[in-house]
Amino acid sequence: MSESPPTTPVCYRHPGRETYVRCTRCDRPICPDCMRDASVGHQCPECVDEGRRSVRPARTAFGGGTAGRHGYVTKALIALNVLFLLASIASARGGDAAVGGSGFGGLMGGSTPLTEWGAVLGRAYLSDFTLGGIAEGQWYRLVTAMFLHYGVLHLLLNMWALWVLGRSLEANLGRVRFAALYLIAGLGGNVAAYLFSSPRAATVGASTAVFGLFAALIIIERKLGRDISRIIPILVINLVFTLAVPGISIPGHLGGLVVGALMALVLAYAPRSRRTLVQVTGGALILLILLALVLFRTAALLT
Repeated sequence: MSESPPTTPVCYRHPGRETYVRCTRCDRPICPDCMRDASVGHQCPECVDEGRRSVRPARTAFGGGTAGRHGYVTKALIALNVLFLLASIASARGGDAAVGGSGFGGLMGGSTPLTEWGAVLGRAYLSDFTLGGIAEGQWYRLVTAMFLHYGVLHLLLNMWALWVLGRSLEANLGRVRFAALYLIAGLGGNVAAYLFSSPRAATVGASTAVFGLFAALIIIERKLGRDISRIIPILVINLVFTLAVPGISIPGHLGGLVVGALMALVLAYAPRSRRTLVQVTGGALILLILLALVLFRTAALLT
């Protein structure tokens, strides 16, 4: 009785393709289109996917993803601030305001229709003689103000600081945690401006969030055991500048500093076993406190 000739193996995904290559994990035949390079030999697509699911993604020391090293959030925030300035310029009508403000062709800043719409403002009559402000229900101002600037120079100073501070913090915290830190610090500074400034004073700028990043960088670097001696003098210089130069929102800067520090403490010192839960809960608690302060100030202005 004659033996039947041996059959040539075919790819398990493409039965019409003969192959002598097998997956090193499951030993199934795979054709060149199904081969995936492995540390030893080749694997099939299913084994590669299974291996990826079994490997935990790399995390930073504070629980964030390593994609933060690319600085995507920092770049996006800078782009958003630039877009807001362009929109502010477009909203202006004639004169120096056509390039973003007044003085030195707009470099020194000035009000535009967009900054009037989005600035932190307690309660006052606007240029169209309507009563506006946060106390009048325009709560969006607490967020929009951190993306608006009085002119090009104002923007450049804040964006330089954001670029320097943001990339380091985003790499250490991850994208989501860094974004939360930035927004909560900026919101905290704007709430402080609402609480302690004249209800007729309008303030804008990313410096509320930037001061929060200064405080956060000191806390995060200290937690990692790194030298912070070069950071503190820069912060002190900025604080002196805030206190000495007229027209700067002292409550906004100090409020951002304090709230940014509180949020950074939550992110840095959350226990590892319940890190995400504690970080989310801590951030939510800070937001609730800020909400209560806004309600308190609003009630005081309306009485």
